[in-house]
Amino acid sequence: MSESTFKSSFLSFSGKSKMLHMTWAAFFVTFLVWFSHAPLLSMIQESMGLTDQQIKVLLILNVALTIPARIVTGMLVDHYGPRKTYTAMLVATAGLCFFFAAATSFEVLALARFLMGFVGAGFVIGIRMISEWYPAKQLGLAEGIYKGMGNVGSAVAAVTLPTLAIMFGGDDGWRYATAITGVIALIFSGFYYVSVRDTPAGSTYFKPQKSGGLELTSKRDFYFCVAMNIPMFGALAVLTWKVTVLGLLNEMAATACYGVLIGLYLFQTYHLYKVNKEIFVKPVEEMMHYNFKQVAILSVAYAVTFGAELAVVSMLPLFFKDVFMIPVALAGLFGACFAVIDVISCPSGGFISDKFGRKGSLVVLLTGAAVGFFLMSQITGDWPIALAVATMMFCSFFLGSAAGSVFAVVPLIKRRLTGQIAGMVGAYGNIGAVLFLTVFSFVSPSIFFLTIAAGIAFAACCALFLDEPTGKMAEVMPDGTVQFIDVH
Repeated sequence: MSESTFKSSFLSFSGKSKMLHMTWAAFFVTFLVWFSHAPLLSMIQESMGLTDQQIKVLLILNVALTIPARIVTGMLVDHYGPRKTYTAMLVATAGLCFFFAAATSFEVLALARFLMGFVGAGFVIGIRMISEWYPAKQLGLAEGIYKGMGNVGSAVAAVTLPTLAIMFGGDDGWRYATAITGVIALIFSGFYYVSVRDTPAGSTYFKPQKSGGLELTSKRDFYFCVAMNIPMFGALAVLTWKVTVLGLLNEMAATACYGVLIGLYLFQTYHLYKVNKEIFVKPVEEMMHYNFKQVAILSVAYAVTFGAELAVVSMLPLFFKDVFMIPVALAGLFGACFAVIDVISCPSGGFISDKFGRKGSLVVLLTGAAVGFFLMSQITGDWPIALAVATMMFCSFFLGSAAGSVFAVVPLIKRRLTGQIAGMVGAYGNIGAVLFLTVFSFVSPSIFFLTIAAGIAFAACCALFLDEPTGKMAEVMPDGTVQFIDVH
């Protein structure tokens, strides 16, 4: 792509580029609110007299609901469209933010953070929106820009909110700082609703033919999907166990939670069968087929990329502080660099995927990330700190690029199911974070990095079985005719 073409396609504020910029801004706002509590935790703890255990509980609860929320949000965006769904998400984000800011007890804080996990599902909505506006040859870069710019919301929260809280002063400074992010979400919800459309003029917004579960096209894929749903509930069970260990739940309550999770899994499986029971009687037409294997491979890849990012960002500052004996502020700055690289790496991964092919790009980028984490596992206090930071940034670039290349493929599987597919793949990112953080609680940083390297290497092997999207996908128009959409 030439420089002039890039500018006209991505740097203007009209047509499809306007949809891209408005949508990454919506994602940015949801992440700004979702992570608004993290940099304020010390102030919240002091203001409300919370224990260290209670602070840990708040951190766990903040991500607990995100896993099922991404599945539900995927269904909503496929049915109602991204314009309405993102607007509703932003309004709900503001309400939950005000609820958290007004909390006067730990129990209310905990409930607010648990519900706030739904905000983390906003990412899924934009994946569908961008896929409606950009052609396949530009889709990877567009999705990468969306993901990379939106992720910056968490970094902006870390930089700005403590200063805002200090400006307001007193024990309630954190409340005002948090509430301001809610005001931003509420105002932007109105801007978003009046500024965007679900599709370009004359285009059809394809919706799932059935609701309640992901549509599948073969009996093998049905059983595959049933198996792929197990880790989602397993991750929630791990979070339940963590909260129990921290003392928030007693054994009886924990057992009840495990029972509810099993019940929800069976309920979800039943609805998945209801949606797909026809495939056990009559085969789906060949031209309407898609391979669920694609979804599974991308889910594994995102589990080890975004999951590793979430896990590593939370421990890197302490790692640098302990290994190199540097001040906390400097260690925090080095740690933040790992996430900030997303601004470059996610679009780069998408561009590489557009330019050099989906399958090969994903394999190469995952391999680079695995090498990066292997090198990080070798870091000791004898290393020059500049070399350690350079190694970390090399690793972060490949990790973010691999995550960006995952969502360059997601919209090319089945257009009308893009939200639900993105929801499952996105949920696996949180599953990966739960898995890696659980491992980290038992091992040294060096073994932790080696574990991530092994997980990413496994995902790279899985990516070898990914089918390169070629040709066209078939979708049924409202009048019953079939339209073919280019995926190459």
